[in-house]
Amino acid sequence: MSYTNGLDKPSDYFNTVLYTGTGSELSISSLDFSPDWVWVKQRSADASHFLYDSVRGATKSLRSNSTNAEATVAQSLKSFDSNGFTLGTSAEPNTSSGTYVGWSWRGSDSSASSNTDGSITSTVSANTTAGFSIVTWTAGSGVGSIGHGLGVAPSMIIVKGRSSAIGWVTGLKSNGWNNYLQLQSTNANTNDQRMFSPSGQSDPTSTVWYQDHAALGSSGDTMVGYVFADTGNKFFKAGSYTGNGNASGPYIYTGHKPAAIIIKRTDVAKNWYINDNLREGYNNDNPYISPNLSVAETGGTEIDILSNGFRITASGTGHNQSGGTYIYASIAENPFVTSSGVPACAR
Repeated sequence: MSYTNGLDKPSDYFNTVLYTGTGSELSISSLDFSPDWVWVKQRSADASHFLYDSVRGATKSLRSNSTNAEATVAQSLKSFDSNGFTLGTSAEPNTSSGTYVGWSWRGSDSSASSNTDGSITSTVSANTTAGFSIVTWTAGSGVGSIGHGLGVAPSMIIVKGRSSAIGWVTGLKSNGWNNYLQLQSTNANTNDQRMFSPSGQSDPTSTVWYQDHAALGSSGDTMVGYVFADTGNKFFKAGSYTGNGNASGPYIYTGHKPAAIIIKRTDVAKNWYINDNLREGYNNDNPYISPNLSVAETGGTEIDILSNGFRITASGTGHNQSGGTYIYASIAENPFVTSSGVPACAR
């Protein structure tokens, strides 16, 4: 499957919005698409991250900084709209005068559908152009295969239990499918192939990934997965790098100008970090948010966003300790060069 067309405008598939809460019903209507996954974090105060998606349904939230099961709050995210989303009066995503960031992804342009590619029937909203899908299923008692709908092998999979307290198990091809990290935790790699490459099974394929639910939870648990495939440098790129311990740190080529970057050290316990192209909006002051923490946005100078990747600009242990190993996932603002030959610019 080719991803060379249809991604000259990545903001049709992912975008970041900044807003100020009102405490009253609030419509966010600045997106160029109807979002299917919305991740909200208050920037100005300590508060949990709240993640919503259209497959589980509006009003149903999970917290990236917690193992908590899914919660239903009628006045949280009330609807996914044609150009954004509507928030109710709940303080979770809409505290009066609180400043927020919302990261939004586009799934299928039609309703989620049943997928029978795996041994377990899943429900999938897949956008094969952007290489992103939302998957829900019910866990079996042991090893099962789950269809993801992308048509190419994934490079990153994030799995969370909905009905019970299960961690955010996160696997990346660049990290080795025999390892996993947990989005709610600082933990270093756990070596356990049961999560994404159980014994006797393959790594994730173009149609399914394999998981041993006996290692993850219990039979009958309802689950959700967020699945990403590398898209020819046009939209999504996941990889790894090694720190050098210098203020002029590693340069990571992504083939696009990033809109958002996720980084996690894998060899020792460290926080996760998210930087994006809107909060502050210029290099030398790119504040980060940690998915595993409820703390407010933190100012920093760890990353410069460039026209074709990003550079680490500090020697901190969370981003760039000499010899440290790190994984990253980058989502595009612009491809480095569009199909018509127009180059992106650094900011």
